Amino acid sequence: MFEFSVIGGRTARDIIGRSRKQIVEEVRATYLAHEDGDSVNPNSYFLRFPDKPDSRIIALPAYLGGEHNVAGIKWISSFPGNIKNKVPRASAALLLNDYETGYPFACLEASQISAARTAASAVLAAEELTGRSTTKRLTIVGAGIIARNILEFFHAQEWQIDDLVIHDRIPAYGQAFADYAAGELDYPARVEENLDTAITGADLVVFATTAGEPYVLDPDTFVPGQTVLNVSLRDIGPEIIAGAQNILDDIGHCMTANTSPHLAEQKYGHRDFIDGTLAQVIRGTVEIATDRPVIFSPFGLGVLDLAVGTHVYRTAKESGEAVEISDFFGETQRW
Repeated sequence: MFEFSVIGGRTARDIIGRSRKQIVEEVRATYLAHEDGDSVNPNSYFLRFPDKPDSRIIALPAYLGGEHNVAGIKWISSFPGNIKNKVPRASAALLLNDYETGYPFACLEASQISAARTAASAVLAAEELTGRSTTKRLTIVGAGIIARNILEFFHAQEWQIDDLVIHDRIPAYGQAFADYAAGELDYPARVEENLDTAITGADLVVFATTAGEPYVLDPDTFVPGQTVLNVSLRDIGPEIIAGAQNILDDIGHCMTANTSPHLAEQKYGHRDFIDGTLAQVIRGTVEIATDRPVIFSPFGLGVLDLAVGTHVYRTAKESGEAVEISDFFGETQRW
């Protein structure tokens, strides 16, 4: 009854690598369950540091009902300074709790889970917002782990990409990513050092950076027919947001923490530029605009971590890849 399992990052990535299609469907189902109210997803809690303004650790508690019926919390850090030491920016752990007793039953290395649910969300949005799985030109801004995961999910979903353009403020990172895309995923990838050139002509643009405030500010940066996945949430200025069709994963969550849509709300004093959620697009209650660029801003919901984490946990248990700790709880009886 009181089992406790630990699942490491290598195991998590192996399981994710062989089940990306299933994870996309898990994310789709979770968005719909969340839209229907079969979840509890409080605001994220940010721990910040006076002497490290660019660093933070975030707690994402959540409950997901339905077949999952699980609670939990992801504790994820973002320390951009790690990159100069060739250490990943993000690290995370996910704790899963049994809904009947409240007891935790698993701890998973969660940077892989977080990256996977982010990538699955982005690719699902690309499919739903464009209605296809092809793109003449995909531009990815940022060449880190999240960008790599997003491209791996595009590949798993069998997207046809005629021209893949990579832009990173450090060209060497962009080239390494382009080499990976071409060598491992067989995509025709190239690096473009000028951001405006990289964006111009792309029908699909993905932002996956560590930006803390907007730097893409020209209201004419994007044009009708372009779909923008605003995964890193803070690259795009409020003027651009105000002129686009905006689809969010969760309106209440995304309109916090100085995301691009939140900055637009602060600037203009309203939310009239928000058109709906991805779940509403999936269900056909929100139609995609053709007279404006379309921007998807996913805040990243804790329920998605629970869905993907539960999938990884169950798979690891079935395959014997989970590490069992039989005496994790010192006392399991109340006298």
